[in-house]
Amino acid sequence: MNDMFEDSKLNWNATYDVIVLGFGGAGATAARFAADNGAKVLITDSAPEGHEGGNTRYAGQVISSGDDLDDLRKYYQDLAYPLAYDQDLMETFIQGLYKIPDYLEKYLGVKPFVMGQHPESPVSKALYFMAHEYPEFRGQATHELVAVHEGVADSALWKNLRQQVLDRADKIDVLYQTPAKHLIQNPETKAIVGVQIERDGKLLNVRANNGVIMATGSFENNPKMIENYLGETSLNPIGSLYNKGIGVKMASEVGAQLYNMNNYESYGIFHGLTPKPAKGQRSQFLPFDWPAFHQGSLIVVGDDGTRYFDENEIHRHGHIQDHGNWRIPLAQRHPYVVFDQKKYDELSNDKNAPYPEFLKAVVKADNLESLAKVLNVDVDKLQKTITDFNYFAEQKRDYAFNRDSETLTAFDDGPYYALAMVQGLLNTQGGPVHNSHAEVVDNDDQVIPHLYAAGELGSLMGRQYNGGSNLAENLIFGKIAGENAASVKPEITATNVDAQTSASMHEEGLGSDIAEEYFETKDNQYIGKSTAGMGNEIVVRVTVDDDKNIQDIEVLKQSESDDYGLKAVKELPKEIVAKNSVNVDTVSGASASSKAIKEAVQNALNQVK
Repeated sequence: MNDMFEDSKLNWNATYDVIVLGFGGAGATAARFAADNGAKVLITDSAPEGHEGGNTRYAGQVISSGDDLDDLRKYYQDLAYPLAYDQDLMETFIQGLYKIPDYLEKYLGVKPFVMGQHPESPVSKALYFMAHEYPEFRGQATHELVAVHEGVADSALWKNLRQQVLDRADKIDVLYQTPAKHLIQNPETKAIVGVQIERDGKLLNVRANNGVIMATGSFENNPKMIENYLGETSLNPIGSLYNKGIGVKMASEVGAQLYNMNNYESYGIFHGLTPKPAKGQRSQFLPFDWPAFHQGSLIVVGDDGTRYFDENEIHRHGHIQDHGNWRIPLAQRHPYVVFDQKKYDELSNDKNAPYPEFLKAVVKADNLESLAKVLNVDVDKLQKTITDFNYFAEQKRDYAFNRDSETLTAFDDGPYYALAMVQGLLNTQGGPVHNSHAEVVDNDDQVIPHLYAAGELGSLMGRQYNGGSNLAENLIFGKIAGENAASVKPEITATNVDAQTSASMHEEGLGSDIAEEYFETKDNQYIGKSTAGMGNEIVVRVTVDDDKNIQDIEVLKQSESDDYGLKAVKELPKEIVAKNSVNVDTVSGASASSKAIKEAVQNALNQVK
């Protein structure tokens, strides 16, 4: 081990009882429960304010649960099969799943929305398949999805978890844009006694009296790790852009055992395929419940111009049936959706299209030769693919992939249309192995003292995955990690650290990036706020004239996504001013951001006297 990371060689810049690495769902939960158990806590995150939250911010906000313990046990055993797993860890998880509704009520202060209890809700209907993602598995019938309210994909769970941290600001310091670099380990006891972090370009050594919790999430934004562990080169993130695998790196440095490193989850209308975004942007997945986009004269082709799955099959977070097993397929480097003129016309006129502007990215080809050039495939192979599909449509039997015969329609002779796709990467599941106490273990299955892990970093979901399971892990093991890390560790006290280190130790913390903000106003100006967006708080300054007409709207603070969300931030204020009303159309693909802008403006207008 490098002497730099031996605690006896360091000068400490600050001391906390518990250090939490990662301010996502698991990290927020761990910090909250550590604070509730008497710990002074530091949370660090590599993302800037408003972009923290990890994948929890971008997830569907639904949590796995179930009202039958025996069924839950059977279902999750089948999801894990045939991989080995820690029996105590799995049982702890299952018991936690069973108690999720009580958890939400007791610890998050909400009346849980249990979807199975509201079968007529549009939300429940849309997500019924996800509650029972593997209907052939034992125990699936009573598996359930729970949310903090009747809504999905709106960051509602994340906002609640974040608020729990803000409510404990006297006990929890939060540092944004402060990535963790290394764990600091006592060379004799192997205990983790601190963390090296980077703040404003400077390396700081922060001591942890009682424990360090790794909740740094996935490695979906680390191309090297993706290539090494997943064997892929063409995956695009759907969730956080700040998950770069630092947890895996730090765990490896201190001898932690790793598992489930070759599994990831995907998401999108075609087994994880999403329209190809601009370089460096998150994928915008098309919803799974748009029938027109996976039926009729429409197919998906891979790198050689041939089909490679049933386009109408339920996506199962990217898993495709492979001779009786559900596995993530090899990601194609340049897959395309291909359809004909009648399908193009149908999609163009479909009032239920969730992202109608996606058709702007479609490329038109007058004939198969031109289409083959667009797809960069052999024209003869592409011709055979179309010919075979047309034959399947005529025979009402898909001999290649058994796609539902009712969804088969033969292609016309042209023109053709192609939409570039990419395999979306929702999250990876691999990381350090932890036990039922959330303690990280080494390669000999021995606990590494004072090191804990929670969330997607070392998830149980090593093979099949049911939606909502990772968020459940965040809550269940985040709580366990926070409580256990907060407990006083008598074997490591200040007397075990040499005089030089003790003399230089700062007992105070590093301060916090969470603070009250002041926004200036002049006559006829009013500040409005909303937390309804996908980012953190949106703050606007609305200027009105003496007749209370809206003259100007300035967005003073926002952290919406750089794609559709930012479009709403730029466009809606102008439209509201022009119309002198918040009753303007929502920006397509940015419903949450649009709602937040309008809500913030209305909040300001409510103050006009």
